[in-house]
Amino acid sequence: MPKKLYVGNLAYAVTDQHLNELFSGIGTVASVAVISDKFSGQSKGFGFVEMSDDKQAAQAISTLDGTEFMGRNLKVNEAKPRENRSGGGDRNGGGGGRW
Repeated sequence: MPKKLYVGNLAYAVTDQHLNELFSGIGTVASVAVISDKFSGQSKGFGFVEMSDDKQAAQAISTLDGTEFMGRNLKVNEAKPRENRSGGGDRNGGGGGRW
């Protein structure tokens, strides 16, 4: 079963292809996504890599966490489930103030 990893402290020049090449040296990469700002297109400095199994994911973490890549020391760990961010609230900013 694929295991998703968080990769932080990326140089802004890092692309999906860079991460794919880096992690492919350790095992089979199922998917890669460098996260970028939806308005500017600028990288946010982190991304996600999905390895094909738990063993390869653990190897990637132990091998790459803290190592230098394109001038920055990577932070690699198991990705946490995404929090549900609701856009609720009222038109006054969600405070539930008086009408």
